[in-house]
Amino acid sequence: MAQYDRTTNEPTDDDEIVVFLIGMRLNRPWRVDAWWPVFTAMPRMLAELERDPGSGLLGHRLTVGAGGPLVVQYWRDRDSLYAYANDTTALHRPAWAEFNRRARAVPGAVGIWHETFVVREFETIYGDMPPSGLARALGVRPVDAGSEGGNRRLAASRRAPRPA
Repeated sequence: MAQYDRTTNEPTDDDEIVVFLIGMRLNRPWRVDAWWPVFTAMPRMLAELERDPGSGLLGHRLTVGAGGPLVVQYWRDRDSLYAYANDTTALHRPAWAEFNRRARAVPGAVGIWHETFVVREFETIYGDMPPSGLARALGVRPVDAGSEGGNRRLAASRRAPRPA
């Protein structure tokens, strides 16, 4: 009989993890000229970030729901996220300028949104899943006696503090 495989994330040395949600909504799906450039900009930005291990992006997950496409991003810290958002040599700034230009030309055709969460404690569990989400970003390990139960996983989400 096969065993039920339960995993959790590796602990992190970082003081915080930033979860950044970004999505778009096709208000006028027939206006492909308005939303297609926005839709195709995100994969290029994610590829740019993945090529640079120092960017601070730990991982991401793309999903599509009734509200439209959504990308969940995991960042090492807020400074890394904001550094990328404001980097004039990276793809984000030109994509943002292009979105604003198109939004003024075709108002209401496409909506975009984002939410940023600074997380100091977290816990994860995955049952019979390949590495995904935060465990894919931080690394995955089997659930053991020290990580059995949500409270233990929450307490173990951080490694011992580094000496000052």
